[in-house]
Amino acid sequence: MALFTRTLPRVYHLSHRNIASLAALPETHQMLQKTCRDFADAELKPHAAKHDREHLYPKEQIKKMGELGLMAIAAPEEYGGTGLDYLAYSIALEEISRGCASAGVIMSVNNSLYIGPILQWGTKEQKEKWIKPFTNGQKVGCFALSEPGNGSDAGAASTTAKLEGNHFIINGTKQWITSAFESEAGVVFATTDKALKHKGISAIIIPKPVEGLELGKKEDKLGIRASSTCALMFDNCKVPKENILGELGFGFKIAMICLDAGRIGIASQALGIAQASLEVAVDYASKRLSFGKPLIKLQTIQNKLAEMALRLESARLLTWRAAWLKDNHKPYTKEAAMAKLAASEAATFLSHQCIQILGGMGYVSDMPAERHYRDARITEIYEGTSEIQRLVIAGNLIKEFGL
Repeated sequence: MALFTRTLPRVYHLSHRNIASLAALPETHQMLQKTCRDFADAELKPHAAKHDREHLYPKEQIKKMGELGLMAIAAPEEYGGTGLDYLAYSIALEEISRGCASAGVIMSVNNSLYIGPILQWGTKEQKEKWIKPFTNGQKVGCFALSEPGNGSDAGAASTTAKLEGNHFIINGTKQWITSAFESEAGVVFATTDKALKHKGISAIIIPKPVEGLELGKKEDKLGIRASSTCALMFDNCKVPKENILGELGFGFKIAMICLDAGRIGIASQALGIAQASLEVAVDYASKRLSFGKPLIKLQTIQNKLAEMALRLESARLLTWRAAWLKDNHKPYTKEAAMAKLAASEAATFLSHQCIQILGGMGYVSDMPAERHYRDARITEIYEGTSEIQRLVIAGNLIKEFGL
C-alpha cells in the first residue's frame, strides 16, 4: 500500500506538537504519526463539522485513507495490507480520530473487527476473497455481535444459523452495528447449537447485499454522526457453509479475542478525541483575553490544562503498552481493558474541561469543542462499557493472584 507517499500541508501551529515518547519509537512509526497528523489537518478537520452536522459518510476521505494504507495497517502485504504492527495502528488511528472521530471508528472497525478475525482464523481462500478488496478504502466491513436484548452479555446470541445442506439459514437481528449501512461484508455471530450456550456460537462471513438481509434505519446519534449505525435483520438469509470462520462453536472465543484487539482501537480513537480537545483548549486560552491577559496565564486554567495533559499522556502510554504486548504475542486482555477504560474516560474528561475553558464558545457549534464532547461519550460504551472493563481488569487480577 502507498503509505507515506502523500505530501500534505500542515494547517496550524498546534499540529506541530511534539509527543516526547515518540522519539523512543522506530523512525517508521514517527513518519506514520506525521503523515497521519498532516492528513488529518488537510483532509479531515476541514470537513468534520459538516459531515457531523449532516450525517454524511466521509466516503472520499475513507478512500484516501485506503490509498495511504490506513484501512488494513496490520494485514500482510500479500493480502493488500500495509504489513505494520498494532502499535503503528494505534498511532495512526489516534491521529485520524483527532481529525474526525467518525473516520476513526470506521477505520477501527475495518482494521480490528472485520479484517482482524478473518486474518487470524480465515482460510487462504477467505483471506483472498474477504480481505483484499477491503484494504484500499473502496469497501469497508462490519462486525455484528450485539443484539437488541443481550447488551453486554455477548454469549446470549438469539440470532440463529441453521445448517441445511451446503448453506446456513440465518434468522435474527443484530443491533448497534457500526458501518452497517455502507459495509459490503460483515463478520456475524449466530447460535448454531442452542444446547451448548456460548460454546454453540459461530462466526460467519456474510456478504452485503444478500437476499434475506435488510437494514434497519440509520440511528440518529449523539456523536460520531458521520459513521452509520443500524440494525442487520436476517429473515431466512442463505449463506454458503464455507463462509464459516474458524469452526462451528468457536465464535464466542473469536468475539472475545477480537474485542481485546478492538479495545486498543477504541482507546486510540478516544486518545484522538482527547488530543483534539486539548488543542482546542490551548489555542483558545492562548488568544482569549481576560482581565487584560490571555486565559492561559491564569493559574486556574493552567491547572486544568495540566490535568488534561496528565490524563491524556497516561492513557496514551497504557494504550501503547497494550499494543506492544499484542505485537509481542503476550497476554494483553487486562492491559487492553485498562487502555480502553483510561483513554475513554480521559476523552470524556478532556472534552468536558475544553468546554469549561471555552465557556459559552464551547457550547456552540461554531467551535469543535461541543463535537468532541459528543464524540467522546460513546467511547465509554461501545466495545465494552467502562463497567465491563473494570470487571475484566478485576477478573484478570484475581487470576494473577491465584484466587
